[in-house]
Amino acid sequence: MNPANTPASTAPTPIPGIALPLLSLAAFGSGISLRVTDPLLPLLAKEFSIALGDASLVVTVFSIAYGLSQLFFGPLGDRYGKYFVVACAAFACALTSMLCALANSFQHLLVARLMAGATAAAIIPLSMAWIGDVVPYERRQPVLARFLIGQILGLSTGVLIGGFAADAGQWRLPFIMVTIIFLLVGIGLILLNRQLPLYAKSTRKIEGAALAHMFAEFRQIAALPWARLVLGTVFLEGAFLYGAFAFIASHLHQVHGVSLSSAGALIMLFGFGGFAFAVGSAKLVHYFGESGLTRWGGIFLAASLLAIGLAPDWWWAIPGCFIAGLGFYMLHNTLQINATQMAPERRGAAVSAFASCFFLGQSVGVGIAGRLLARIGTTNIMLIGAIGVLAVALRFSYYLRKKSTI
Repeated sequence: MNPANTPASTAPTPIPGIALPLLSLAAFGSGISLRVTDPLLPLLAKEFSIALGDASLVVTVFSIAYGLSQLFFGPLGDRYGKYFVVACAAFACALTSMLCALANSFQHLLVARLMAGATAAAIIPLSMAWIGDVVPYERRQPVLARFLIGQILGLSTGVLIGGFAADAGQWRLPFIMVTIIFLLVGIGLILLNRQLPLYAKSTRKIEGAALAHMFAEFRQIAALPWARLVLGTVFLEGAFLYGAFAFIASHLHQVHGVSLSSAGALIMLFGFGGFAFAVGSAKLVHYFGESGLTRWGGIFLAASLLAIGLAPDWWWAIPGCFIAGLGFYMLHNTLQINATQMAPERRGAAVSAFASCFFLGQSVGVGIAGRLLARIGTTNIMLIGAIGVLAVALRFSYYLRKKSTI
């Protein structure tokens, strides 16, 4: 029995209140892992006597593994239980983070970061899919927003911890801290999994070879028109937004003479904007609806990128980064809620495909923007990102309105 599709009169066994906060803590650790190496790059370059560009591979290999591995974990969660697989992934993340801390060469660190990206990939999509399983659709969006507070704070904390560690010359310390976080969270998750009612740890029996079944799952998802629209939208969202967002710090540094450390601190305001959405999500969802959240989220994002790119002074980035974070989560959270419902019978695979498309879109967007940067400059990169993300948001808002009238 799935309470997300069960009438209110049938009262299922309640889920322990700590279940969602534990998943949010796991997302917190995942967010730290994702961003913690960004400020450490100069220190790693010095430590291992390599160029700064080579040091950035610790970010690249994590990102590639994180994006591609999500495709694998969706069917795995459907087969063995999403909450259980997230718990196992937390323990695996503790191990791979410790391997990062113990690396005695840059090659060993790269391998460890590759493994860390692969293990962290399970946490966000499977947690979202589990929420989709146990929370009715009409109440799901605020719950997803509260869950994502962990990831939002983790992304900001990762930059902060990495910066402090870089100043102190202690690049191993953040990985030890992440190991401890994941170990404690893993223990909590595995203990709680035993207390969950049966509907909250449901599994699906899968016949035949696992790999063949995985490809069959994704083919069936791709055959759904609405799923194709959601996946294409989130890919383009990631490409246009992060193609511009990744160069905000460079833009502020080159155009306005802001130090890179100060620019990094300004970018943390993006996370605070996301936190503001999470706190007020219930009221915002009620007031705007899905179509309105998508439309205004795109407008806020575009206006913020335009303000940052065209502003005559650096301080425009203060409200710009905050409003960009608010707009992003208005748009992205609406896409997430649709991802949890675009293929309910194979929700784990569907949400994993969604997360993978988003992350791969980011990689494509940043890669293209990086190649164009020398020719057109950071200001034009911001303009392209603003126009692109606005077009993507308005298009999806149109289809949401059209869907609601059917």
